[in-house]
Amino acid sequence: VVYLVVFHLSFVMFIWSYGKTIFTSPATPSNEFCLSKADKEQYEREERPESQQEILRRAAKDLPIYTTTASRAIRYCDRCQLIKPDRCHHCSACDVCVLKMDHHCPWVNNCVGFSNYKFFLLFLMYSLLYCLFVAATVLQYFIKFWTNELPDTHAKFHVLFLFFVAAMFFISILSLFSYHCWLVGKNRSTIETFRAPTFRNGPDKNGFSLGCSKNLKEVFGDEKKYWLLPIFTSLGDGCNFPTRLVIMDPEQLTVSSQNEPAKSSGANQSFPTRPLSESQNRLLAGDCQWVESGPEEENVKSGS
Repeated sequence: VVYLVVFHLSFVMFIWSYGKTIFTSPATPSNEFCLSKADKEQYEREERPESQQEILRRAAKDLPIYTTTASRAIRYCDRCQLIKPDRCHHCSACDVCVLKMDHHCPWVNNCVGFSNYKFFLLFLMYSLLYCLFVAATVLQYFIKFWTNELPDTHAKFHVLFLFFVAAMFFISILSLFSYHCWLVGKNRSTIETFRAPTFRNGPDKNGFSLGCSKNLKEVFGDEKKYWLLPIFTSLGDGCNFPTRLVIMDPEQLTVSSQNEPAKSSGANQSFPTRPLSESQNRLLAGDCQWVESGPEEENVKSGS
């Protein structure tokens, strides 16, 4: 009876998580990141990249973005005609800009990003448990097969095949699930692992990391009772993320901008600043907030 309950429960959660991963549409940037009609027409008329960047900097001055391209330019998608929020990337397969894009997964025929990353993790976890349950159930018959205790029927080859398939998928999914657990603990996406986001002080793979506990809450939410259910509980809006490299207090932002020379992206344009939303401030509640510092001090803080 216990085996049947575990089997049906793991199978139901596996199918539920898989369905949510497949059918949840990728989250896209809000309208505030789109250029106005006038700015778009002016941007298309300009031929010089410097002039185009000036238009983008003017449009992005009030947007909650803290990262740029490697060349210190505003991240802009010509295909979607919008300024990319932090951690947003264009998916050529889906032909849209996806918030906090991790990767495009051919196994689910969908982009894995802000809207369904939790579902993807649960899908991997329940797949792992399901394969483990099948392999453990068939193991006794697999042992009998090798000791010639299993009746000489065609069924014994089915047992052999089932065990090897379950074990093979368990090992492959375990490696993938372990990798994504590590990513959650570091608050990185797969893309950010291979190409670190560029902040004011330069590229930093740990720029969005708030500590393992808060990184976990950013994906799974505040209430632990919902963590194992494939329902959306991630914090934030996908466009604006807490970062340890940017001052969060608006008053400190004003003082800092007056005392420190702004590092720019080619035209003395400082990074846009904007207070975090309520859900993001919950992640930083009760902690000393990070401030921007020189490259040497920042390397010490980031452990590099």
